[in-house]
Amino acid sequence: MTAGKSSFAPETASRVWQRMLSGRRLDLLDPSPLDIEIADIAHGLARVARWNGQTNGAHIFSVAQHTLLVEAVMREQSPRIDIRFRLAALLHDAPEYVIGDMISPFKAVLGGNYKAVEKRLLSAIHIRFGLPAVLPDEITQQIKAADRGAAYLEATHLAGFAQAEAKRLFGRDPGLPATTERDYLTPWTAAKAEKRFLARFKTISSS
Repeated sequence: MTAGKSSFAPETASRVWQRMLSGRRLDLLDPSPLDIEIADIAHGLARVARWNGQTNGAHIFSVAQHTLLVEAVMREQSPRIDIRFRLAALLHDAPEYVIGDMISPFKAVLGGNYKAVEKRLLSAIHIRFGLPAVLPDEITQQIKAADRGAAYLEATHLAGFAQAEAKRLFGRDPGLPATTERDYLTPWTAAKAEKRFLARFKTISSS
């Protein structure tokens, strides 16, 4: 080995892609929509824990289940919204099938680089499924509002937050019907979360 050179092959030393179960290799720095499969997203998100796993229940509360809750909150808050943007709500955390779910305080510590990678991944995901690479600001704000509503419910039902603290951090209770709330806030198995995510994706995409 020549002095000063890495013992790793160049590809190994600088690998920035992840191999998916579908066989796709997704480049994190330059993600191609052609390397994105909904089955990989569903499988990954169903196995990523919200709240760093600090939730009640026999199972983790997965990001897949969270995205379904966010889409349900958006349906409650914006019943007339274009069906495409319900899909955007379902996919709003889809980059986490690659990069995991980092809690907001840690994202703030990491700063711009993390957000840049996340943004590129989300744009590629949008293009893959027929959405604008960048959503209109109004839609982004509606998704963020639904996300905060879901976070309030998760915080108070699963993560041990008092209502006053959750209200200060996440805003108000979105007021879901009781049956919907019970269903979406009972942590599912990974297999159930994956199946329901794929089923909802198919329903929205075919509407």
